[in-house]
Amino acid sequence: MAIGRKAKPTLAISIVPPKGSWGGAGSFVSQLADLMARRGWRVVFDLKRSPDVVALIDPRRDHPAKRFGLRDLEPFRAENPQVPILHRINECDQRKGTDDIDELLRRANAFADHTVFISEWLRDYFVERWYDPLRPHEVIYNGADSAVFHPIGNHLPAPGETVRVVTHHWSDNWMKGFREYQQLDELIAAGELPGVALRVIGRWPKEIQWKKAETFGPASGRTLAGALRECHLYLTASRWEPCGMHHVEGAQCGLPLIYHEDGGGIVECGRKYGIGFRDNLKEAVLLAIDRLTDTRRRLLTAMPSGDRMTMAFADTIQRLAVESGRL
Repeated sequence: MAIGRKAKPTLAISIVPPKGSWGGAGSFVSQLADLMARRGWRVVFDLKRSPDVVALIDPRRDHPAKRFGLRDLEPFRAENPQVPILHRINECDQRKGTDDIDELLRRANAFADHTVFISEWLRDYFVERWYDPLRPHEVIYNGADSAVFHPIGNHLPAPGETVRVVTHHWSDNWMKGFREYQQLDELIAAGELPGVALRVIGRWPKEIQWKKAETFGPASGRTLAGALRECHLYLTASRWEPCGMHHVEGAQCGLPLIYHEDGGGIVECGRKYGIGFRDNLKEAVLLAIDRLTDTRRRLLTAMPSGDRMTMAFADTIQRLAVESGRL
């Protein structure tokens, strides 16, 4: 072997980058795999090839894209005690009213050398339940692909132009905030918010019969980003999100937020460049329009970023590998 030449370090990620819209985990994995490859790492999606670092994204094996999980960690750890395991936690039971996720994450996290929570809210949620905050961990907020979700082409509404409020969801679960979206649609239909339009992109509960909302089917990638940049404000009433991606994609396209104060990790983003509400949605919309220029300026200087997110993960992975003595 030539002087100074060493085989590429290897990162094993538990989920294969999916195609199309697949939620926050899919977006994260795609971005991380791309950056690590550009940094000179070999990225694999199994535990068979002596990885230098393992990134566990989801402990479940309930989808073909999930290549290893909790049941694989125990034998791997027994055979490879020196390989650091990073556990990214992005879920909880409160999000969808389940009762098995928190315990599954606890069992998987017992194998982790370092934990990354996707929001402070989610970290605090698990500290109240089982996580020891003295263990090595950090918070890295979600970010969308900055080459796709960006504000170039987004504009403030011209005088007299209709203010377009948008929301988009891949899931049709009512917990995503559809009662509030339906309420806004009814306010617009009743003439209580003249000069305001609502756009709904994606899926919604079949029971909803929209009155005035402009509706569009599911979209992802550049098609979605272009549709978001046509709007002016992003509405999210999703409850107890560990972090979420929908509002991140909207914010990165230049749209200040109107957010529900029970939004979980979303609130951390909304407090920087948005208007919160709990009971009076109409008042929040009017206030968001009134402050749009100021909140948009604040957003453009501190928006979420996929670049910053993946760089933070890459730096942590590199540190774990070096500290383990394997590199």
